[in-house]
Amino acid sequence: MKHKRKWITHEELKAELMKDPGFRREYEKLEPEFQIARQIIGARLRQKISQAQLAKRARTGQAVISRLEGMNAKPSISLLERVARALNIKITVAIQ
Repeated sequence: MKHKRKWITHEELKAELMKDPGFRREYEKLEPEFQIARQIIGARLRQKISQAQLAKRARTGQAVISRLEGMNAKPSISLLERVARALNIKITVAIQ
C-alpha cells in the first residue's frame, strides 16, 4: 500500500508548533536574534556583497559574519555597530 504524504508549508508547521506553550516560549526568546540576522542578511543581499566583503568592511572575519547571520553567536553592540556602518544602516533598539 502506497502512503500519500501530506506536504505542509513552513507557515502551517509554525502555526501548529506555536500551539505548544514550551515551543512558543523558546521561539519568542530567539526572535531578537532572528530579527538581527534577517536585517543584516537583507541589507547585505540588497547591496550585492558577499559575507567576505562585508567582513572586510566591518574589520572582522567572514566566519564571524556567517555565525551572526546563522544565529550562532551572541554579537556585541560593538560588532553590530561595525556591521551596521559597513552596510550604511542604522541600529535601533527598543525596550518595551
